[in-house]
Amino acid sequence: MPRAKHNDHGERYGALKTMLEDRRREIQAKLRSLRESLPAELAEVKDTEEQSVHDFVQAVEVALMEMKSATLAKIDEAVRRLEDGSYGVCTECGTEISEARLKALPFAAMCRPCQEREEESKIHNDNRAMRDFAPSALNRSRNLESLKHG
Repeated sequence: MPRAKHNDHGERYGALKTMLEDRRREIQAKLRSLRESLPAELAEVKDTEEQSVHDFVQAVEVALMEMKSATLAKIDEAVRRLEDGSYGVCTECGTEISEARLKALPFAAMCRPCQEREEESKIHNDNRAMRDFAPSALNRSRNLESLKHG
């Protein structure tokens, strides 16, 4: 019986590694395509309106490239966890990540409850940073207004 379990593990390992590597190749191809299209578009811009649209499109493409690069890093980390035997185990609490979650997000490093806690914490920290920033920005704005009218 242990051999069957080991064989199942080997098949799962192979399938997961193939899926992660396929995803990596797909993202690398998209990144290559985005990088190749950026310089060619520069020569085609003719006026300020086109330049504005082009700048916006380019900013979106750069953001997409950054997101895809981050996803590639997550895939590489998932392959490393797969190879060292820790794939499918939550990096926060150590429980097994559900099969459904891994099918939907094969590079998931955390179980759903831990991921949700992390996201809530990030939102809370971002909100705190905005609350801290907003009053100082508002004061600067008021100071500028008083200088204009004073």
